Amino acid sequence: MKKLALLSVSDKTGLSAFARRLVEDHGYTLLSTGGTARVLREAGLPVTDVSEHTGFPEMMDGRVKTLHPRIHGGLLCRRDVPAHLAAAAEHGIDLIDLVVVNLYPFEETIRKPLVQVEEAIEQIDIGGPSMLRSAAKNHASVTVVVDPDDYAPVLAAMGDAESLAALRRRLAVKVFARTGAYDQAIAAYLATQSETEVPDLSSLAGFPPRLELAADKAADLRYGENPHQKAAMYGRFFEVFERLQGKELSFNNILDITAATYLIGEFERPTLAILKHTNPCGVASADDLVSAWEEAFATDRQAPFGGIIVVNNTVDADLAERIGEIFCEVIIAPHFSDEALERFGRKKNLRLIVNREGLGAESLKDVRSCVGGFLVQDRDQLRFKPANARVVTKREPTAEEWAALLFGWRVVKHVKSNAIVYASAERTLGIGAGQMSRVDSSRIAVWKAKEAGLSLKGSIIASDAFFPFADGLVAAADAGATAAIQPGGSVRDEEVIAAANEKGMAMVFTGVRHFRH
Repeated sequence: MKKLALLSVSDKTGLSAFARRLVEDHGYTLLSTGGTARVLREAGLPVTDVSEHTGFPEMMDGRVKTLHPRIHGGLLCRRDVPAHLAAAAEHGIDLIDLVVVNLYPFEETIRKPLVQVEEAIEQIDIGGPSMLRSAAKNHASVTVVVDPDDYAPVLAAMGDAESLAALRRRLAVKVFARTGAYDQAIAAYLATQSETEVPDLSSLAGFPPRLELAADKAADLRYGENPHQKAAMYGRFFEVFERLQGKELSFNNILDITAATYLIGEFERPTLAILKHTNPCGVASADDLVSAWEEAFATDRQAPFGGIIVVNNTVDADLAERIGEIFCEVIIAPHFSDEALERFGRKKNLRLIVNREGLGAESLKDVRSCVGGFLVQDRDQLRFKPANARVVTKREPTAEEWAALLFGWRVVKHVKSNAIVYASAERTLGIGAGQMSRVDSSRIAVWKAKEAGLSLKGSIIASDAFFPFADGLVAAADAGATAAIQPGGSVRDEEVIAAANEKGMAMVFTGVRHFRH
């Protein structure tokens, strides 16, 4: 009985070499379609078109070509059930022992700017997933390959029944994971569309009644948050970010890079931020990044050791020289000059990261695990507009105070709650993060500023949530703050406002809270 292999792929990497081994070393007859058949013939391999095999032509612009009983019967027939074999013989169905299919590039298509709905829909593969699922269901008898990286393992396992059976099970799992992720990508995209609007990939349409989380494993990590925890990375992180040099990224590095990327996205002016354990410990904007570095670093000269530095402009030689004076783990930038790369090249372990592409729709949702399931929320992207603010004190903020309030409010959103930021117009002066008491966060921020030799006289204080008591605001005034920005909404707001008026402070209520857990 002849052995049939059906090959129909979008990604033709390594295909001809693999097919040649199937024919010459293992005696397979090749079935194929369209462009795949053409590539195989150009490689000098004998190929039977699927349309010839089924006796039914491809039609409807290729939408219908493999959806035929002679294909799916050949895949689904159980070799250990006599009735299945008899039905196959009666209807002239040849058994197919190996299937190689990868899918139309739907995910890549919808990432293209302004892709039209019609183009995206034509990249929804129907025959491919159907063949993959049929073959994977019958993996006891059929070898199914969805990834070119599996060509070598398949060839290595042929001739060893036990090894091939174990490999078939693993490949079947891979198939169902891939087709599940593919379907989820299609569902998520179609949920963003309407009949009258241009496609908008900037967000998903609400929250679906069923959440499917599926992504290919991008890398095994050395360990998780701690050396005794195993970890892996799934998804497109390594497509969005490129590592130019340095050690492999760790679990903690990836979390820090994510937090840094979201923070730096708040700013248009040349801005530099230094983070440690996902918390900013210094942020500054200036006319140039060297000046921004000096002011951000001055906020806290101890915490940046082993931290993350992120900028929103090119890292040049001067900035590289300044940053090179301290030890840091990761530097993230849209671009590094050749001179900067040369200087950093002396530090072989320093990781240099470039953001290669904009953040996609997946970055707009925050997904976290919890006991028994997942929590999903919109990422906190709300931009504060002064027109929506409410000045609640007798005194209005000055123009300089407004600039500082806006800057501090952008930063405090990215600090773990309870979060307090003291700032001037374009730089942080003291940051207090993650304390159980808001007044303790304020005390830490004041202490950090003092340790750094920075004066808080004339500064502003930003708080991610309301002051529950007047004592936090009074402490800020005593430290030198002249204006405050906070959501408001406490039952003691009037007491806090009265304390601000007594201290001669200006205070703005935003009406928006920025907890970060």
